[in-house]
Amino acid sequence: MTRPLRKLGFLTIGLFDPEHPRAGHEATLRLIELGEQLGLDSAWLRHRHLQHGISSPVAVLAAATQRTSRIELGTAVTPLGLENPFRLAEDLATVDVLSGGRLNPGVSVGPPIHWEHLRDHLYPTTWQHEDFSKARVERLLHNLSGGAVSTFEGTEGIETYSTRIQPHSPGLRDRVWYGAASASSAAWAGTAGLNLLTSSVLDAGDADHADFAALQREQIDLFRGLHPAGEDARVSQGLVVIPTDGATPEQVARYEAYAAARLPRTVAPVQAGPRRMLFAPDLVGPSEQLAERLSAHAGFQGVDEVAFALPFTFDEPDYAQILTDLATRLGPLLGWSPATT
Repeated sequence: MTRPLRKLGFLTIGLFDPEHPRAGHEATLRLIELGEQLGLDSAWLRHRHLQHGISSPVAVLAAATQRTSRIELGTAVTPLGLENPFRLAEDLATVDVLSGGRLNPGVSVGPPIHWEHLRDHLYPTTWQHEDFSKARVERLLHNLSGGAVSTFEGTEGIETYSTRIQPHSPGLRDRVWYGAASASSAAWAGTAGLNLLTSSVLDAGDADHADFAALQREQIDLFRGLHPAGEDARVSQGLVVIPTDGATPEQVARYEAYAAARLPRTVAPVQAGPRRMLFAPDLVGPSEQLAERLSAHAGFQGVDEVAFALPFTFDEPDYAQILTDLATRLGPLLGWSPATT
């Protein structure tokens, strides 16, 4: 049985031209503004290091707090292997304060991508000792919760020192999401009382089938079964969903070609080192067809929040058309209603 869709958002990489990066960052900010105008509930930024996508979502979201007043702002996800949980907590709390409590930090753990190529620059004297386990998440949660990070408190001259991260933003810890691809990560997120981000890529593990939707639902159910909030625990799904109602024929052709080029990887799990990764097909078509396909999707049936992912390589007018169709056509067909200021 499908849950009524309560929150509808979008996720973008924030693509930019490396020769003219400001234009791409400004386009992303305009997209977030458009999302708020359309009544969407959330806007999420991917985290892309050493690529031509946003490398500092927290900084961009700080700018977005000053251009919006209602829409929730998230990172999906920040890989903590490249972050110091102390400094990140300061940045997240600052942006949350600026936003009025609208920040949704999404995080993940593990060694950074291409670790062997950047470790000497990232941690030149300590890379052999860095801990990329979930303990890094626990440190961040401790910091966001207001736990002590210093043994000194008091006044020196005219300067006053606190034992906890400043500013402290109450409630921010409860809005932390974990990007889980495997059953073990989903289970850990549930036990830790986090929110769950599940995307269009899953770790198939030892599963003897290649049914993405069924596997995603298994992970969602596992997460909720271990979460203190049970069935009320928050889960957001991030499939690539492209409605074509308002698209031009040329746009439709490009969207369909994009999805077709990525379809072969969805047939069976793809070996990525020791992991067997399973990809979801991109969904492209009129909203009526998309609503039918989503309603039959076992993973979608288990959520009441989505942050549909925008394709990496499209242009600003394409994204504007997709968001408009999501808000005015597909969302209402899924039982969603736009937010009001």
